[in-house]
Amino acid sequence: MDRRALADFLRRRREALRPEDVGLPAGARRRTPGLRREEVAALAAMSADYYTRLEQHRSPQPSEQMLASLARALRLTGDERDYLFRIAGHNAPESVTTATHVAPALLRVLDRLHDTPALILSNLGETLVQNRMADALFGDKSRYTGLAGSEIYRWFTDPSERLRYPEDDRDRQSRAQVANLRAAYGSMGPQSRAGELVRALQKASAEFAEIWDRHEVAKRFEDHKTLIHPEIGPIELDCQVLFTEDQSQALLVLTAPPRTEGYEKLQLLAILGQEHFVKSG
Repeated sequence: MDRRALADFLRRRREALRPEDVGLPAGARRRTPGLRREEVAALAAMSADYYTRLEQHRSPQPSEQMLASLARALRLTGDERDYLFRIAGHNAPESVTTATHVAPALLRVLDRLHDTPALILSNLGETLVQNRMADALFGDKSRYTGLAGSEIYRWFTDPSERLRYPEDDRDRQSRAQVANLRAAYGSMGPQSRAGELVRALQKASAEFAEIWDRHEVAKRFEDHKTLIHPEIGPIELDCQVLFTEDQSQALLVLTAPPRTEGYEKLQLLAILGQEHFVKSG
């Protein structure tokens, strides 16, 4: 571990960012360039004291999980992320880990979305990051680990996952989930994480196995859906999707036309989400 190189790299990347680059308000005039240390720490979900010690080259070796959080917080490219891992004394992430490194281009769009639910998913349905409105609509979907990190896996193994959808729309959602996984399986291959997910679901769910055998393939693009919120009730929303160039990640944005009931419910959701945030803060 090269503590001096790590400290200098973190400081320079922090100073190169502006609050608006990461979705933060500019606020009062700043005496120093870039983000504050406590802002980076908050974005990376670590203590400000620990991050400060990293920049002062007096910290213990950070874990791979912590480095991945820092790479996301500092909006690092793939090459920059690999460099961060190496100077911190770790090998660069393997392809399995790399797939969960959020594309900076999608993050830049997500950072600017404050008044509508938005989240970034991997091609296996893993929630990589979501904004506060998505938290209010879905709950924290990024808390899941292992196979359960995939919403496709949860859809076929956890009945509570389906409660967000009207009963008459669940068959369509099942087919869409399998078609998405079929597309990922085709590009990643049978020995990939997609293949592992398929094999696990074939054993766990007869419904999945039956739909899988239909060989339906489709990536999720735009969609109109109704989601059921436990406090607000049904919300009609339009879903738009923006993919990365390699199709490995997607930004989902949920909106409703102005002056519709869905739009009014999203405004109410924003208020509820803020109340929950204040209570938990």
